[in-house]
Amino acid sequence: MKKTATVILLSVLCVLGVAFSGCGVYSFSPKGTLDPDIKTVRITPFENRAPYQNPQLVPNLTERLRQKITSQTKLRQTNNDANLEVSGTITDYSVLTTGVTSTNGQSQTSINRLTVSVHIIFTNTLKNDVKEADVSRSFDFPANQSLNQAERSLLDQIVRSLGDDIFNRIFSDW
Repeated sequence: MKKTATVILLSVLCVLGVAFSGCGVYSFSPKGTLDPDIKTVRITPFENRAPYQNPQLVPNLTERLRQKITSQTKLRQTNNDANLEVSGTITDYSVLTTGVTSTNGQSQTSINRLTVSVHIIFTNTLKNDVKEADVSRSFDFPANQSLNQAERSLLDQIVRSLGDDIFNRIFSDW
């Protein structure tokens, strides 16, 4: 009986040991950690090269990214030479019809989709390592709203979503 209890106890300890030590597939160390030598960041205002331009998007998106980086990293912002330099270009800001309904045999647009795309460049100046990425998000709005009306209600969501996506692309790729 003692021998059976000992075998069961050892088996349980082995299983727990494997579960807590990991099996090489999973790891608790963060992937994409930032180079510890990077201490400063400079975020230049984004350019807007989209055919249609929302004048509030560039300053709001740039500021959102600045706030997110300073609140969620230990990086210090600077306007001079920085260890990490971030720039971007808004490349698309367009609306397409995505949903159509039929009423009494008449087709009517029911949903429009605003798509905003940003090309970002982030440079580790300490290692002269330049990376680029594209981030794109789509936002649906009722077809009975004009683009100007939709922008008023969607701007905060656009800035928040794109700012989060850009932050994740920058800091998950190192």
